[in-house]
Amino acid sequence: MAKASKTIKVEQVGSAIRRHHSQRSTLIGLKLNKIGRVAELQDTPEVRGMISKVQHLVRVVGE
Repeated sequence: MAKASKTIKVEQVGSAIRRHHSQRSTLIGLKLNKIGRVAELQDTPEVRGMISKVQHLVRVVGE
């Protein structure tokens, strides 16, 4: 029996324009690149780190 993995929903609320290229790449890695786009991702330490890197551009919708 497989353990159910937790997911986290993230919505982009800020623009990537005039941001450092590493922040743009992080948004793409989170499957976001437009304001209003929502991505459902696995809740892992790596994803949490990516979210904290661009926390001023994203909003956690649900866990």
